[in-house]
Order: sequence, then C-alpha cells, then structure tokens
Amino acid sequence: MITALKMLGFDKVFDTNTGADFTIMEEANEFIDRVQNGGVLPMATSCCPAWIRFVEMNYKEQIPHLSTCKSPHQMFGALIKSYYAKKMKIDPSKIFVVSIMPCVAKKFERTRGEMKNKEGVSDVDAVITTRELARMIKQAHIEFVELENGKFDSPMGEATGAAAIFGVTGGVMEAALRTASETLTRKIFRENRI
Repeated sequence: MITALKMLGFDKVFDTNTGADFTIMEEANEFIDRVQNGGVLPMATSCCPAWIRFVEMNYKEQIPHLSTCKSPHQMFGALIKSYYAKKMKIDPSKIFVVSIMPCVAKKFERTRGEMKNKEGVSDVDAVITTRELARMIKQAHIEFVELENGKFDSPMGEATGAAAIFGVTGGVMEAALRTASETLTRKIFRENRI
C-alpha cells in the first residue's frame, strides 16, 4: 500500500499507529488526572466519531464521561502540522494531510470545529476510505499484488505494541490502562529512589 500511495503522488506515508500511541498516552494521563483529582468516572474512549456522535445525540448526560482526546488520525494530523512541520521547517498551511480510514464516520469527524488549531488550520484535510483507495489504485492501473513492499516514513520513530492492540475490542482502554499503570509505576519508583 505504501508503494501504491507513493505512485499515486503522496510525498510521505505515515503509520496511523503513531497517532494511536499519542492518543493512548493522552488518554492514560487524562484517566490518571480524573482518578487523582475527582474527575468524572468511568471514562469512555473517544476514538470513534460514530460513537461520539451517538452519545451526543442520544445520551447527552454521558458526554462528561467521554475522553477529551482526539482519535489517532486526528491526533497525528495535529502533530504533523505542528511538531513535524516545525522539525522539517515547513509552513503547516503547505501540508495537506490525507487519512485513509476504514470508516466513513472519520469523514464527518474531520469537519468538526474542534479538529482545527487556533489559527483555523484543519488537523486533517481529507479522509478517504480504504475502499476509495482501492478504486484509486485500480483506476491508476497499478498492479497492487506486483508491488514491492514500501516502508512508512517515520517522523517520530516506530509505533509501540500499545498502538497495535488499538483496533481490537477493548484494546484502546487496555492500552490506556497499561500506559497509566506504567506511568504511575515509574513515577512511584522515581519518587522513592534513594
């Protein structure tokens, strides 16, 4: 897929799992903060825009239970247009981020007002589904099965195993709780060192 995307004209191809790692770290820290400071519990993840919209439309009283974190592709889009842009000395307005997602709800998510920075720049500029990508590859007459494997561009290193379990049932919270546990364990160890 990476090779096909480069053939279609994408300059860089990043792994959304990197965004998942950042989302997990943020959710873990938010959970720790809620537990330590009497925040609203239980906390539910906020990675699925269809789920968020469902709660907003049908169970408004449950909104405080939702995490405030962005989904992985939105989180990563924000990082690309801030950290990565600064690191590479690129004007963020010159970066066009396209997320390739399996769910059409990500298209709606991208249009939400909170998915823009202070200057009004969108974190993600376009979302295409995996099905749409398959059609693009076919229309470009790219023989997908004959392509050599490509490598993701890695602006922030490789993703962790926590990101890998993100897509399975309960994986987001499991990864967030593991990260919270590791964060607290390291903190306790540092505070008690002699």
